Amino acid sequence: MIRITNIERFATHDGPGIRTTFFFKGCMLHCPWCSNPETWSSSPVLLHDAKKCTSCGLCEKACANGAIRLVNGQWTYDRHKCRVCRRCEAECLNDAISFSGNDYTVSELVTIAKKDLDFYEESQGGVTLSGGEVFMQFEGLRELVHALKKEGLHVALETTGCYSNEKLKEIADEIDLFLMDLKHTDAEKLYEATGADGQLVMDNFRYLADHYPEKIILRMPVIPRFNDDEETILSVLDFAAQTGIAEVDLLPFHPLGKSKWIQMGRRYAYENDKMMDKENLYPYIQIGKEKGIQVKVGG
Repeated sequence: MIRITNIERFATHDGPGIRTTFFFKGCMLHCPWCSNPETWSSSPVLLHDAKKCTSCGLCEKACANGAIRLVNGQWTYDRHKCRVCRRCEAECLNDAISFSGNDYTVSELVTIAKKDLDFYEESQGGVTLSGGEVFMQFEGLRELVHALKKEGLHVALETTGCYSNEKLKEIADEIDLFLMDLKHTDAEKLYEATGADGQLVMDNFRYLADHYPEKIILRMPVIPRFNDDEETILSVLDFAAQTGIAEVDLLPFHPLGKSKWIQMGRRYAYENDKMMDKENLYPYIQIGKEKGIQVKVGG
């Protein structure tokens, strides 16, 4: 079984052509700008949309563990008491409550992917496995990749690069494209902000660059107060040039994940930051050319 938070059909930003993207649950990182914080935990996560909630009390009555209560008309939730029975989700008349995380067999996911075979063929698309971090469910990942390749499908992995090199070696040959993040070249700053092991990330990039250079697109989310300075961006471009990575996608910050943080009852650290203007990153396209790298803004 593989635990999935979302399935996006007709995706166009997660690899070439029209794609089906499966978002895996579980991630070892905790990036404060994350667009999908519901993927961090390997367990299902409750999201409550206050805009849809009418405080009718049906969810409170349905919760046998007292995890949900209405206090002075305000909806409250104690995650420690929740047993993920999902009765509240079933009883909510306004779809204000949802749980992120559903289990699928490999065959079920392959069947879903094959629904759009005609679109893949016409657009040179395929399937993208994203997250969270797909390597957190490695056994399921390996089985799913093998099954998708048996169907002749193009498979891309959207990944943090933060996992053992042995796991990467075991699966790399069957992957058609790695969309892999390099958030910062300073291992200490990377760890402080995200919890990632920078050495692991660098080692995995170097392995792919040595053995499968045509399969890598380096992705750098450009984040305010973390890595949006010229020195850091140039260091990433230099790393790509040194390792022979041909394409770097600079992904300008956006706060589109803010609503999920709020629905999870968590504070979003970038709540006051506006979407970054793509034009601010355009000068790096020419700089990339001078270094022998194709730089794209937005991927």
